[in-house]
Amino acid sequence: MTMLADDAALHGLWFNDQKYFGADYALDEIAVGENSIIKRTTAWLDQYFAKQDPDPHAIPLALETTPYRQRILSGLQEVPAGSTITYQELGQKAAPNQNISKGTARAVGGAVAHNPILILVPCHRVIGSDGRLTGYAGGTARKLALLQLEGVDCKEQHQPRRDGDCKQKRHIDCKPKHESAGKGAIQTKSMNQ
Repeated sequence: MTMLADDAALHGLWFNDQKYFGADYALDEIAVGENSIIKRTTAWLDQYFAKQDPDPHAIPLALETTPYRQRILSGLQEVPAGSTITYQELGQKAAPNQNISKGTARAVGGAVAHNPILILVPCHRVIGSDGRLTGYAGGTARKLALLQLEGVDCKEQHQPRRDGDCKQKRHIDCKPKHESAGKGAIQTKSMNQ
């Protein structure tokens, strides 16, 4: 994983092979290093992967995006570990006085897909209105692993036939078939160096 932070807030947390990795940042121009936010985030992730349920608001976040996407991503932070939410429900949380259409659900999906701070802003908890696991920038195998780590009963979820193809439903065997989302090194980038 790669983290991007200054001394005030976390700006990014990405899987190194994910879609939209480092989008909006010139990561090659930022020094590799550590600061207090990176250390705190690393400790938070250690607690998360140890199933210790860390406080989702313990790390200051810099969600640098449009006001609409900020509302969506802030709404995601209120979805507790072990729970899921649909795109439509998330849209209703972000704009409670608006009629949520399919187009709005797609806009919510766009905001979720471009989330720069995975896991802490838990976009892996968003599922389709029919209960299927849908796309995830880190890949559906990681999404499934994160939900299982949080105790979501994945037997009632559905998985696409292929990544991005949601036409065929299959029940998921919740025994891990893929590498755990928690494995791997964390590369850190500090904006202060």
